[in-house]
Amino acid sequence: MLEKDPVLDVGSPVEADTIVLTAHNITKVFPGTVALDDVSFNVHKGKVSVLIGENGAGKSTLMKILAGVEQPTSGKVLLDGKEINLKSPLDASRLGIGIIYQELNLCLNLSVVDNIFLAREICQNGIIDKKNEKQKAIDLIHRLEQSINPNELVGELRIGQQQIVEIAKALAQDVRVLIMDEPTSALSASEVEILFRVIRDLKAHGVSIIYISHKLEELLQIGDFITVFRDGKKVADEEASNVTVPWLIEKMVGRNPAALFTRREHEIGEVLLKVEDLTLPRIGGGYLLDHLSFDLREGEILGFYGLMGAGRSDLVDCLAGAKLQTKGKIWLNGCPITSKSVTERIKAGFVLVPEDRQRYGLVQTLSVKDNMLLASLKNYMKRIFLLSKKEKIATDQQVKELSIRVASTQQPITSLSGGNQQKVVVAKGLLTKPKVLLLDEPTRGIDVGAKSEIFEIMNRLALQKYGVIFVSSELKEVLALSDRIIVMSKGAITGEFTHDEATEEKLVLASAIGHGPSNGGNNNGSGN
Repeated sequence: MLEKDPVLDVGSPVEADTIVLTAHNITKVFPGTVALDDVSFNVHKGKVSVLIGENGAGKSTLMKILAGVEQPTSGKVLLDGKEINLKSPLDASRLGIGIIYQELNLCLNLSVVDNIFLAREICQNGIIDKKNEKQKAIDLIHRLEQSINPNELVGELRIGQQQIVEIAKALAQDVRVLIMDEPTSALSASEVEILFRVIRDLKAHGVSIIYISHKLEELLQIGDFITVFRDGKKVADEEASNVTVPWLIEKMVGRNPAALFTRREHEIGEVLLKVEDLTLPRIGGGYLLDHLSFDLREGEILGFYGLMGAGRSDLVDCLAGAKLQTKGKIWLNGCPITSKSVTERIKAGFVLVPEDRQRYGLVQTLSVKDNMLLASLKNYMKRIFLLSKKEKIATDQQVKELSIRVASTQQPITSLSGGNQQKVVVAKGLLTKPKVLLLDEPTRGIDVGAKSEIFEIMNRLALQKYGVIFVSSELKEVLALSDRIIVMSKGAITGEFTHDEATEEKLVLASAIGHGPSNGGNNNGSGN
């Protein structure tokens, strides 16, 4: 039985700055690679200790060691100056070390409240106290300023709400040290600010936070201490007050940050895709997509920007054939598209790189090669036989062209970093030989170096006359990469800007005004 209120009882206020947890000279060797090379890392009481580095730098490996999921090859972990042996996550939990994983660790077929208390059920006389669990879940959800129904199945929540449930699950523990690995990757700006208020409250009561994120401005806003990893080694340690974003980028990637995000000028051709009066009904009335009309040209990167719930993901899902209720007219190369299913849309020339790559983009039990070939397998078959040589040539070419860091395409997909997994999802789409590439939050949860590589891939595709539709919540990304930007709010188009016209202020204004006209942009949905 849980004795303490998971919402309010988080210790007494901080009295002094002390080191509560230390990873000392940790080395971790996996077959064929050294993930961590003699690194040390301190966690300060009541402070946010930020750990940053590119995908594959060793951050998540160290966190798994501190959470008891992995054991170090050498080195030791100290809690309050005493060595501890963490043989399992249960050992870590008993010592007050909790973790929010980068990839959501939820049971989609269970309710919100059952997920929050899974394996930590509140019992009275050997019977689960459902009423008490529900009330505590409501308290946690309210603390995170959300209106999620605790009885709703987690699988029916949008990904941002699932992230909130994962955070609530961690807060339900009586933690001394809370590891947050990419906790805001799926959250809106308002949800991030709520989380930051919760973190400040935890700090005030002595809880130590280890915080990992690829959103650099966010790290400087919430962090107290910054540690940078690169290629499995610690390369920098500094107080956050002395750190700037360019300093972070240079330490992470070892090169000038100005060279990371460059937009190539490219020729934009004839209209490739034309969409007219695209609608998606909402259950209970109204529209998730409200009569959208726009076009996309050959070689154009068309950015879609909007706040959470604006309908951007619904739009690319509809174009990809994932929403059978969709109505409206679509033309590709002047030919009407009447097909509805995902398979038929892939044949027509559409392919989607989804926001949630783990659930919708990859099969975790398959190899890199098999994941790449999932959507185009029929192209590598002769009667009932797979053409192994043809498969290898195609997948090896994608590895080379997209710079996927992998020793062999036979490796399990789970052995790759997040950025390289994302490239595999892109490769899977490109092997279908699409005309229109739909990218839904393609840089979510990947580091600044991997983002640069994804952007370079987008630039190359535009030069090759692909049409690219690019959905992002990151203003700077949309402004940097898009030839034209369409802003959405409440399922409707509320603004349209060329690359030269667009500014942060214009995009924010257009995303916040509902269905009214925006300054400087069209509101008729026209792509002209």
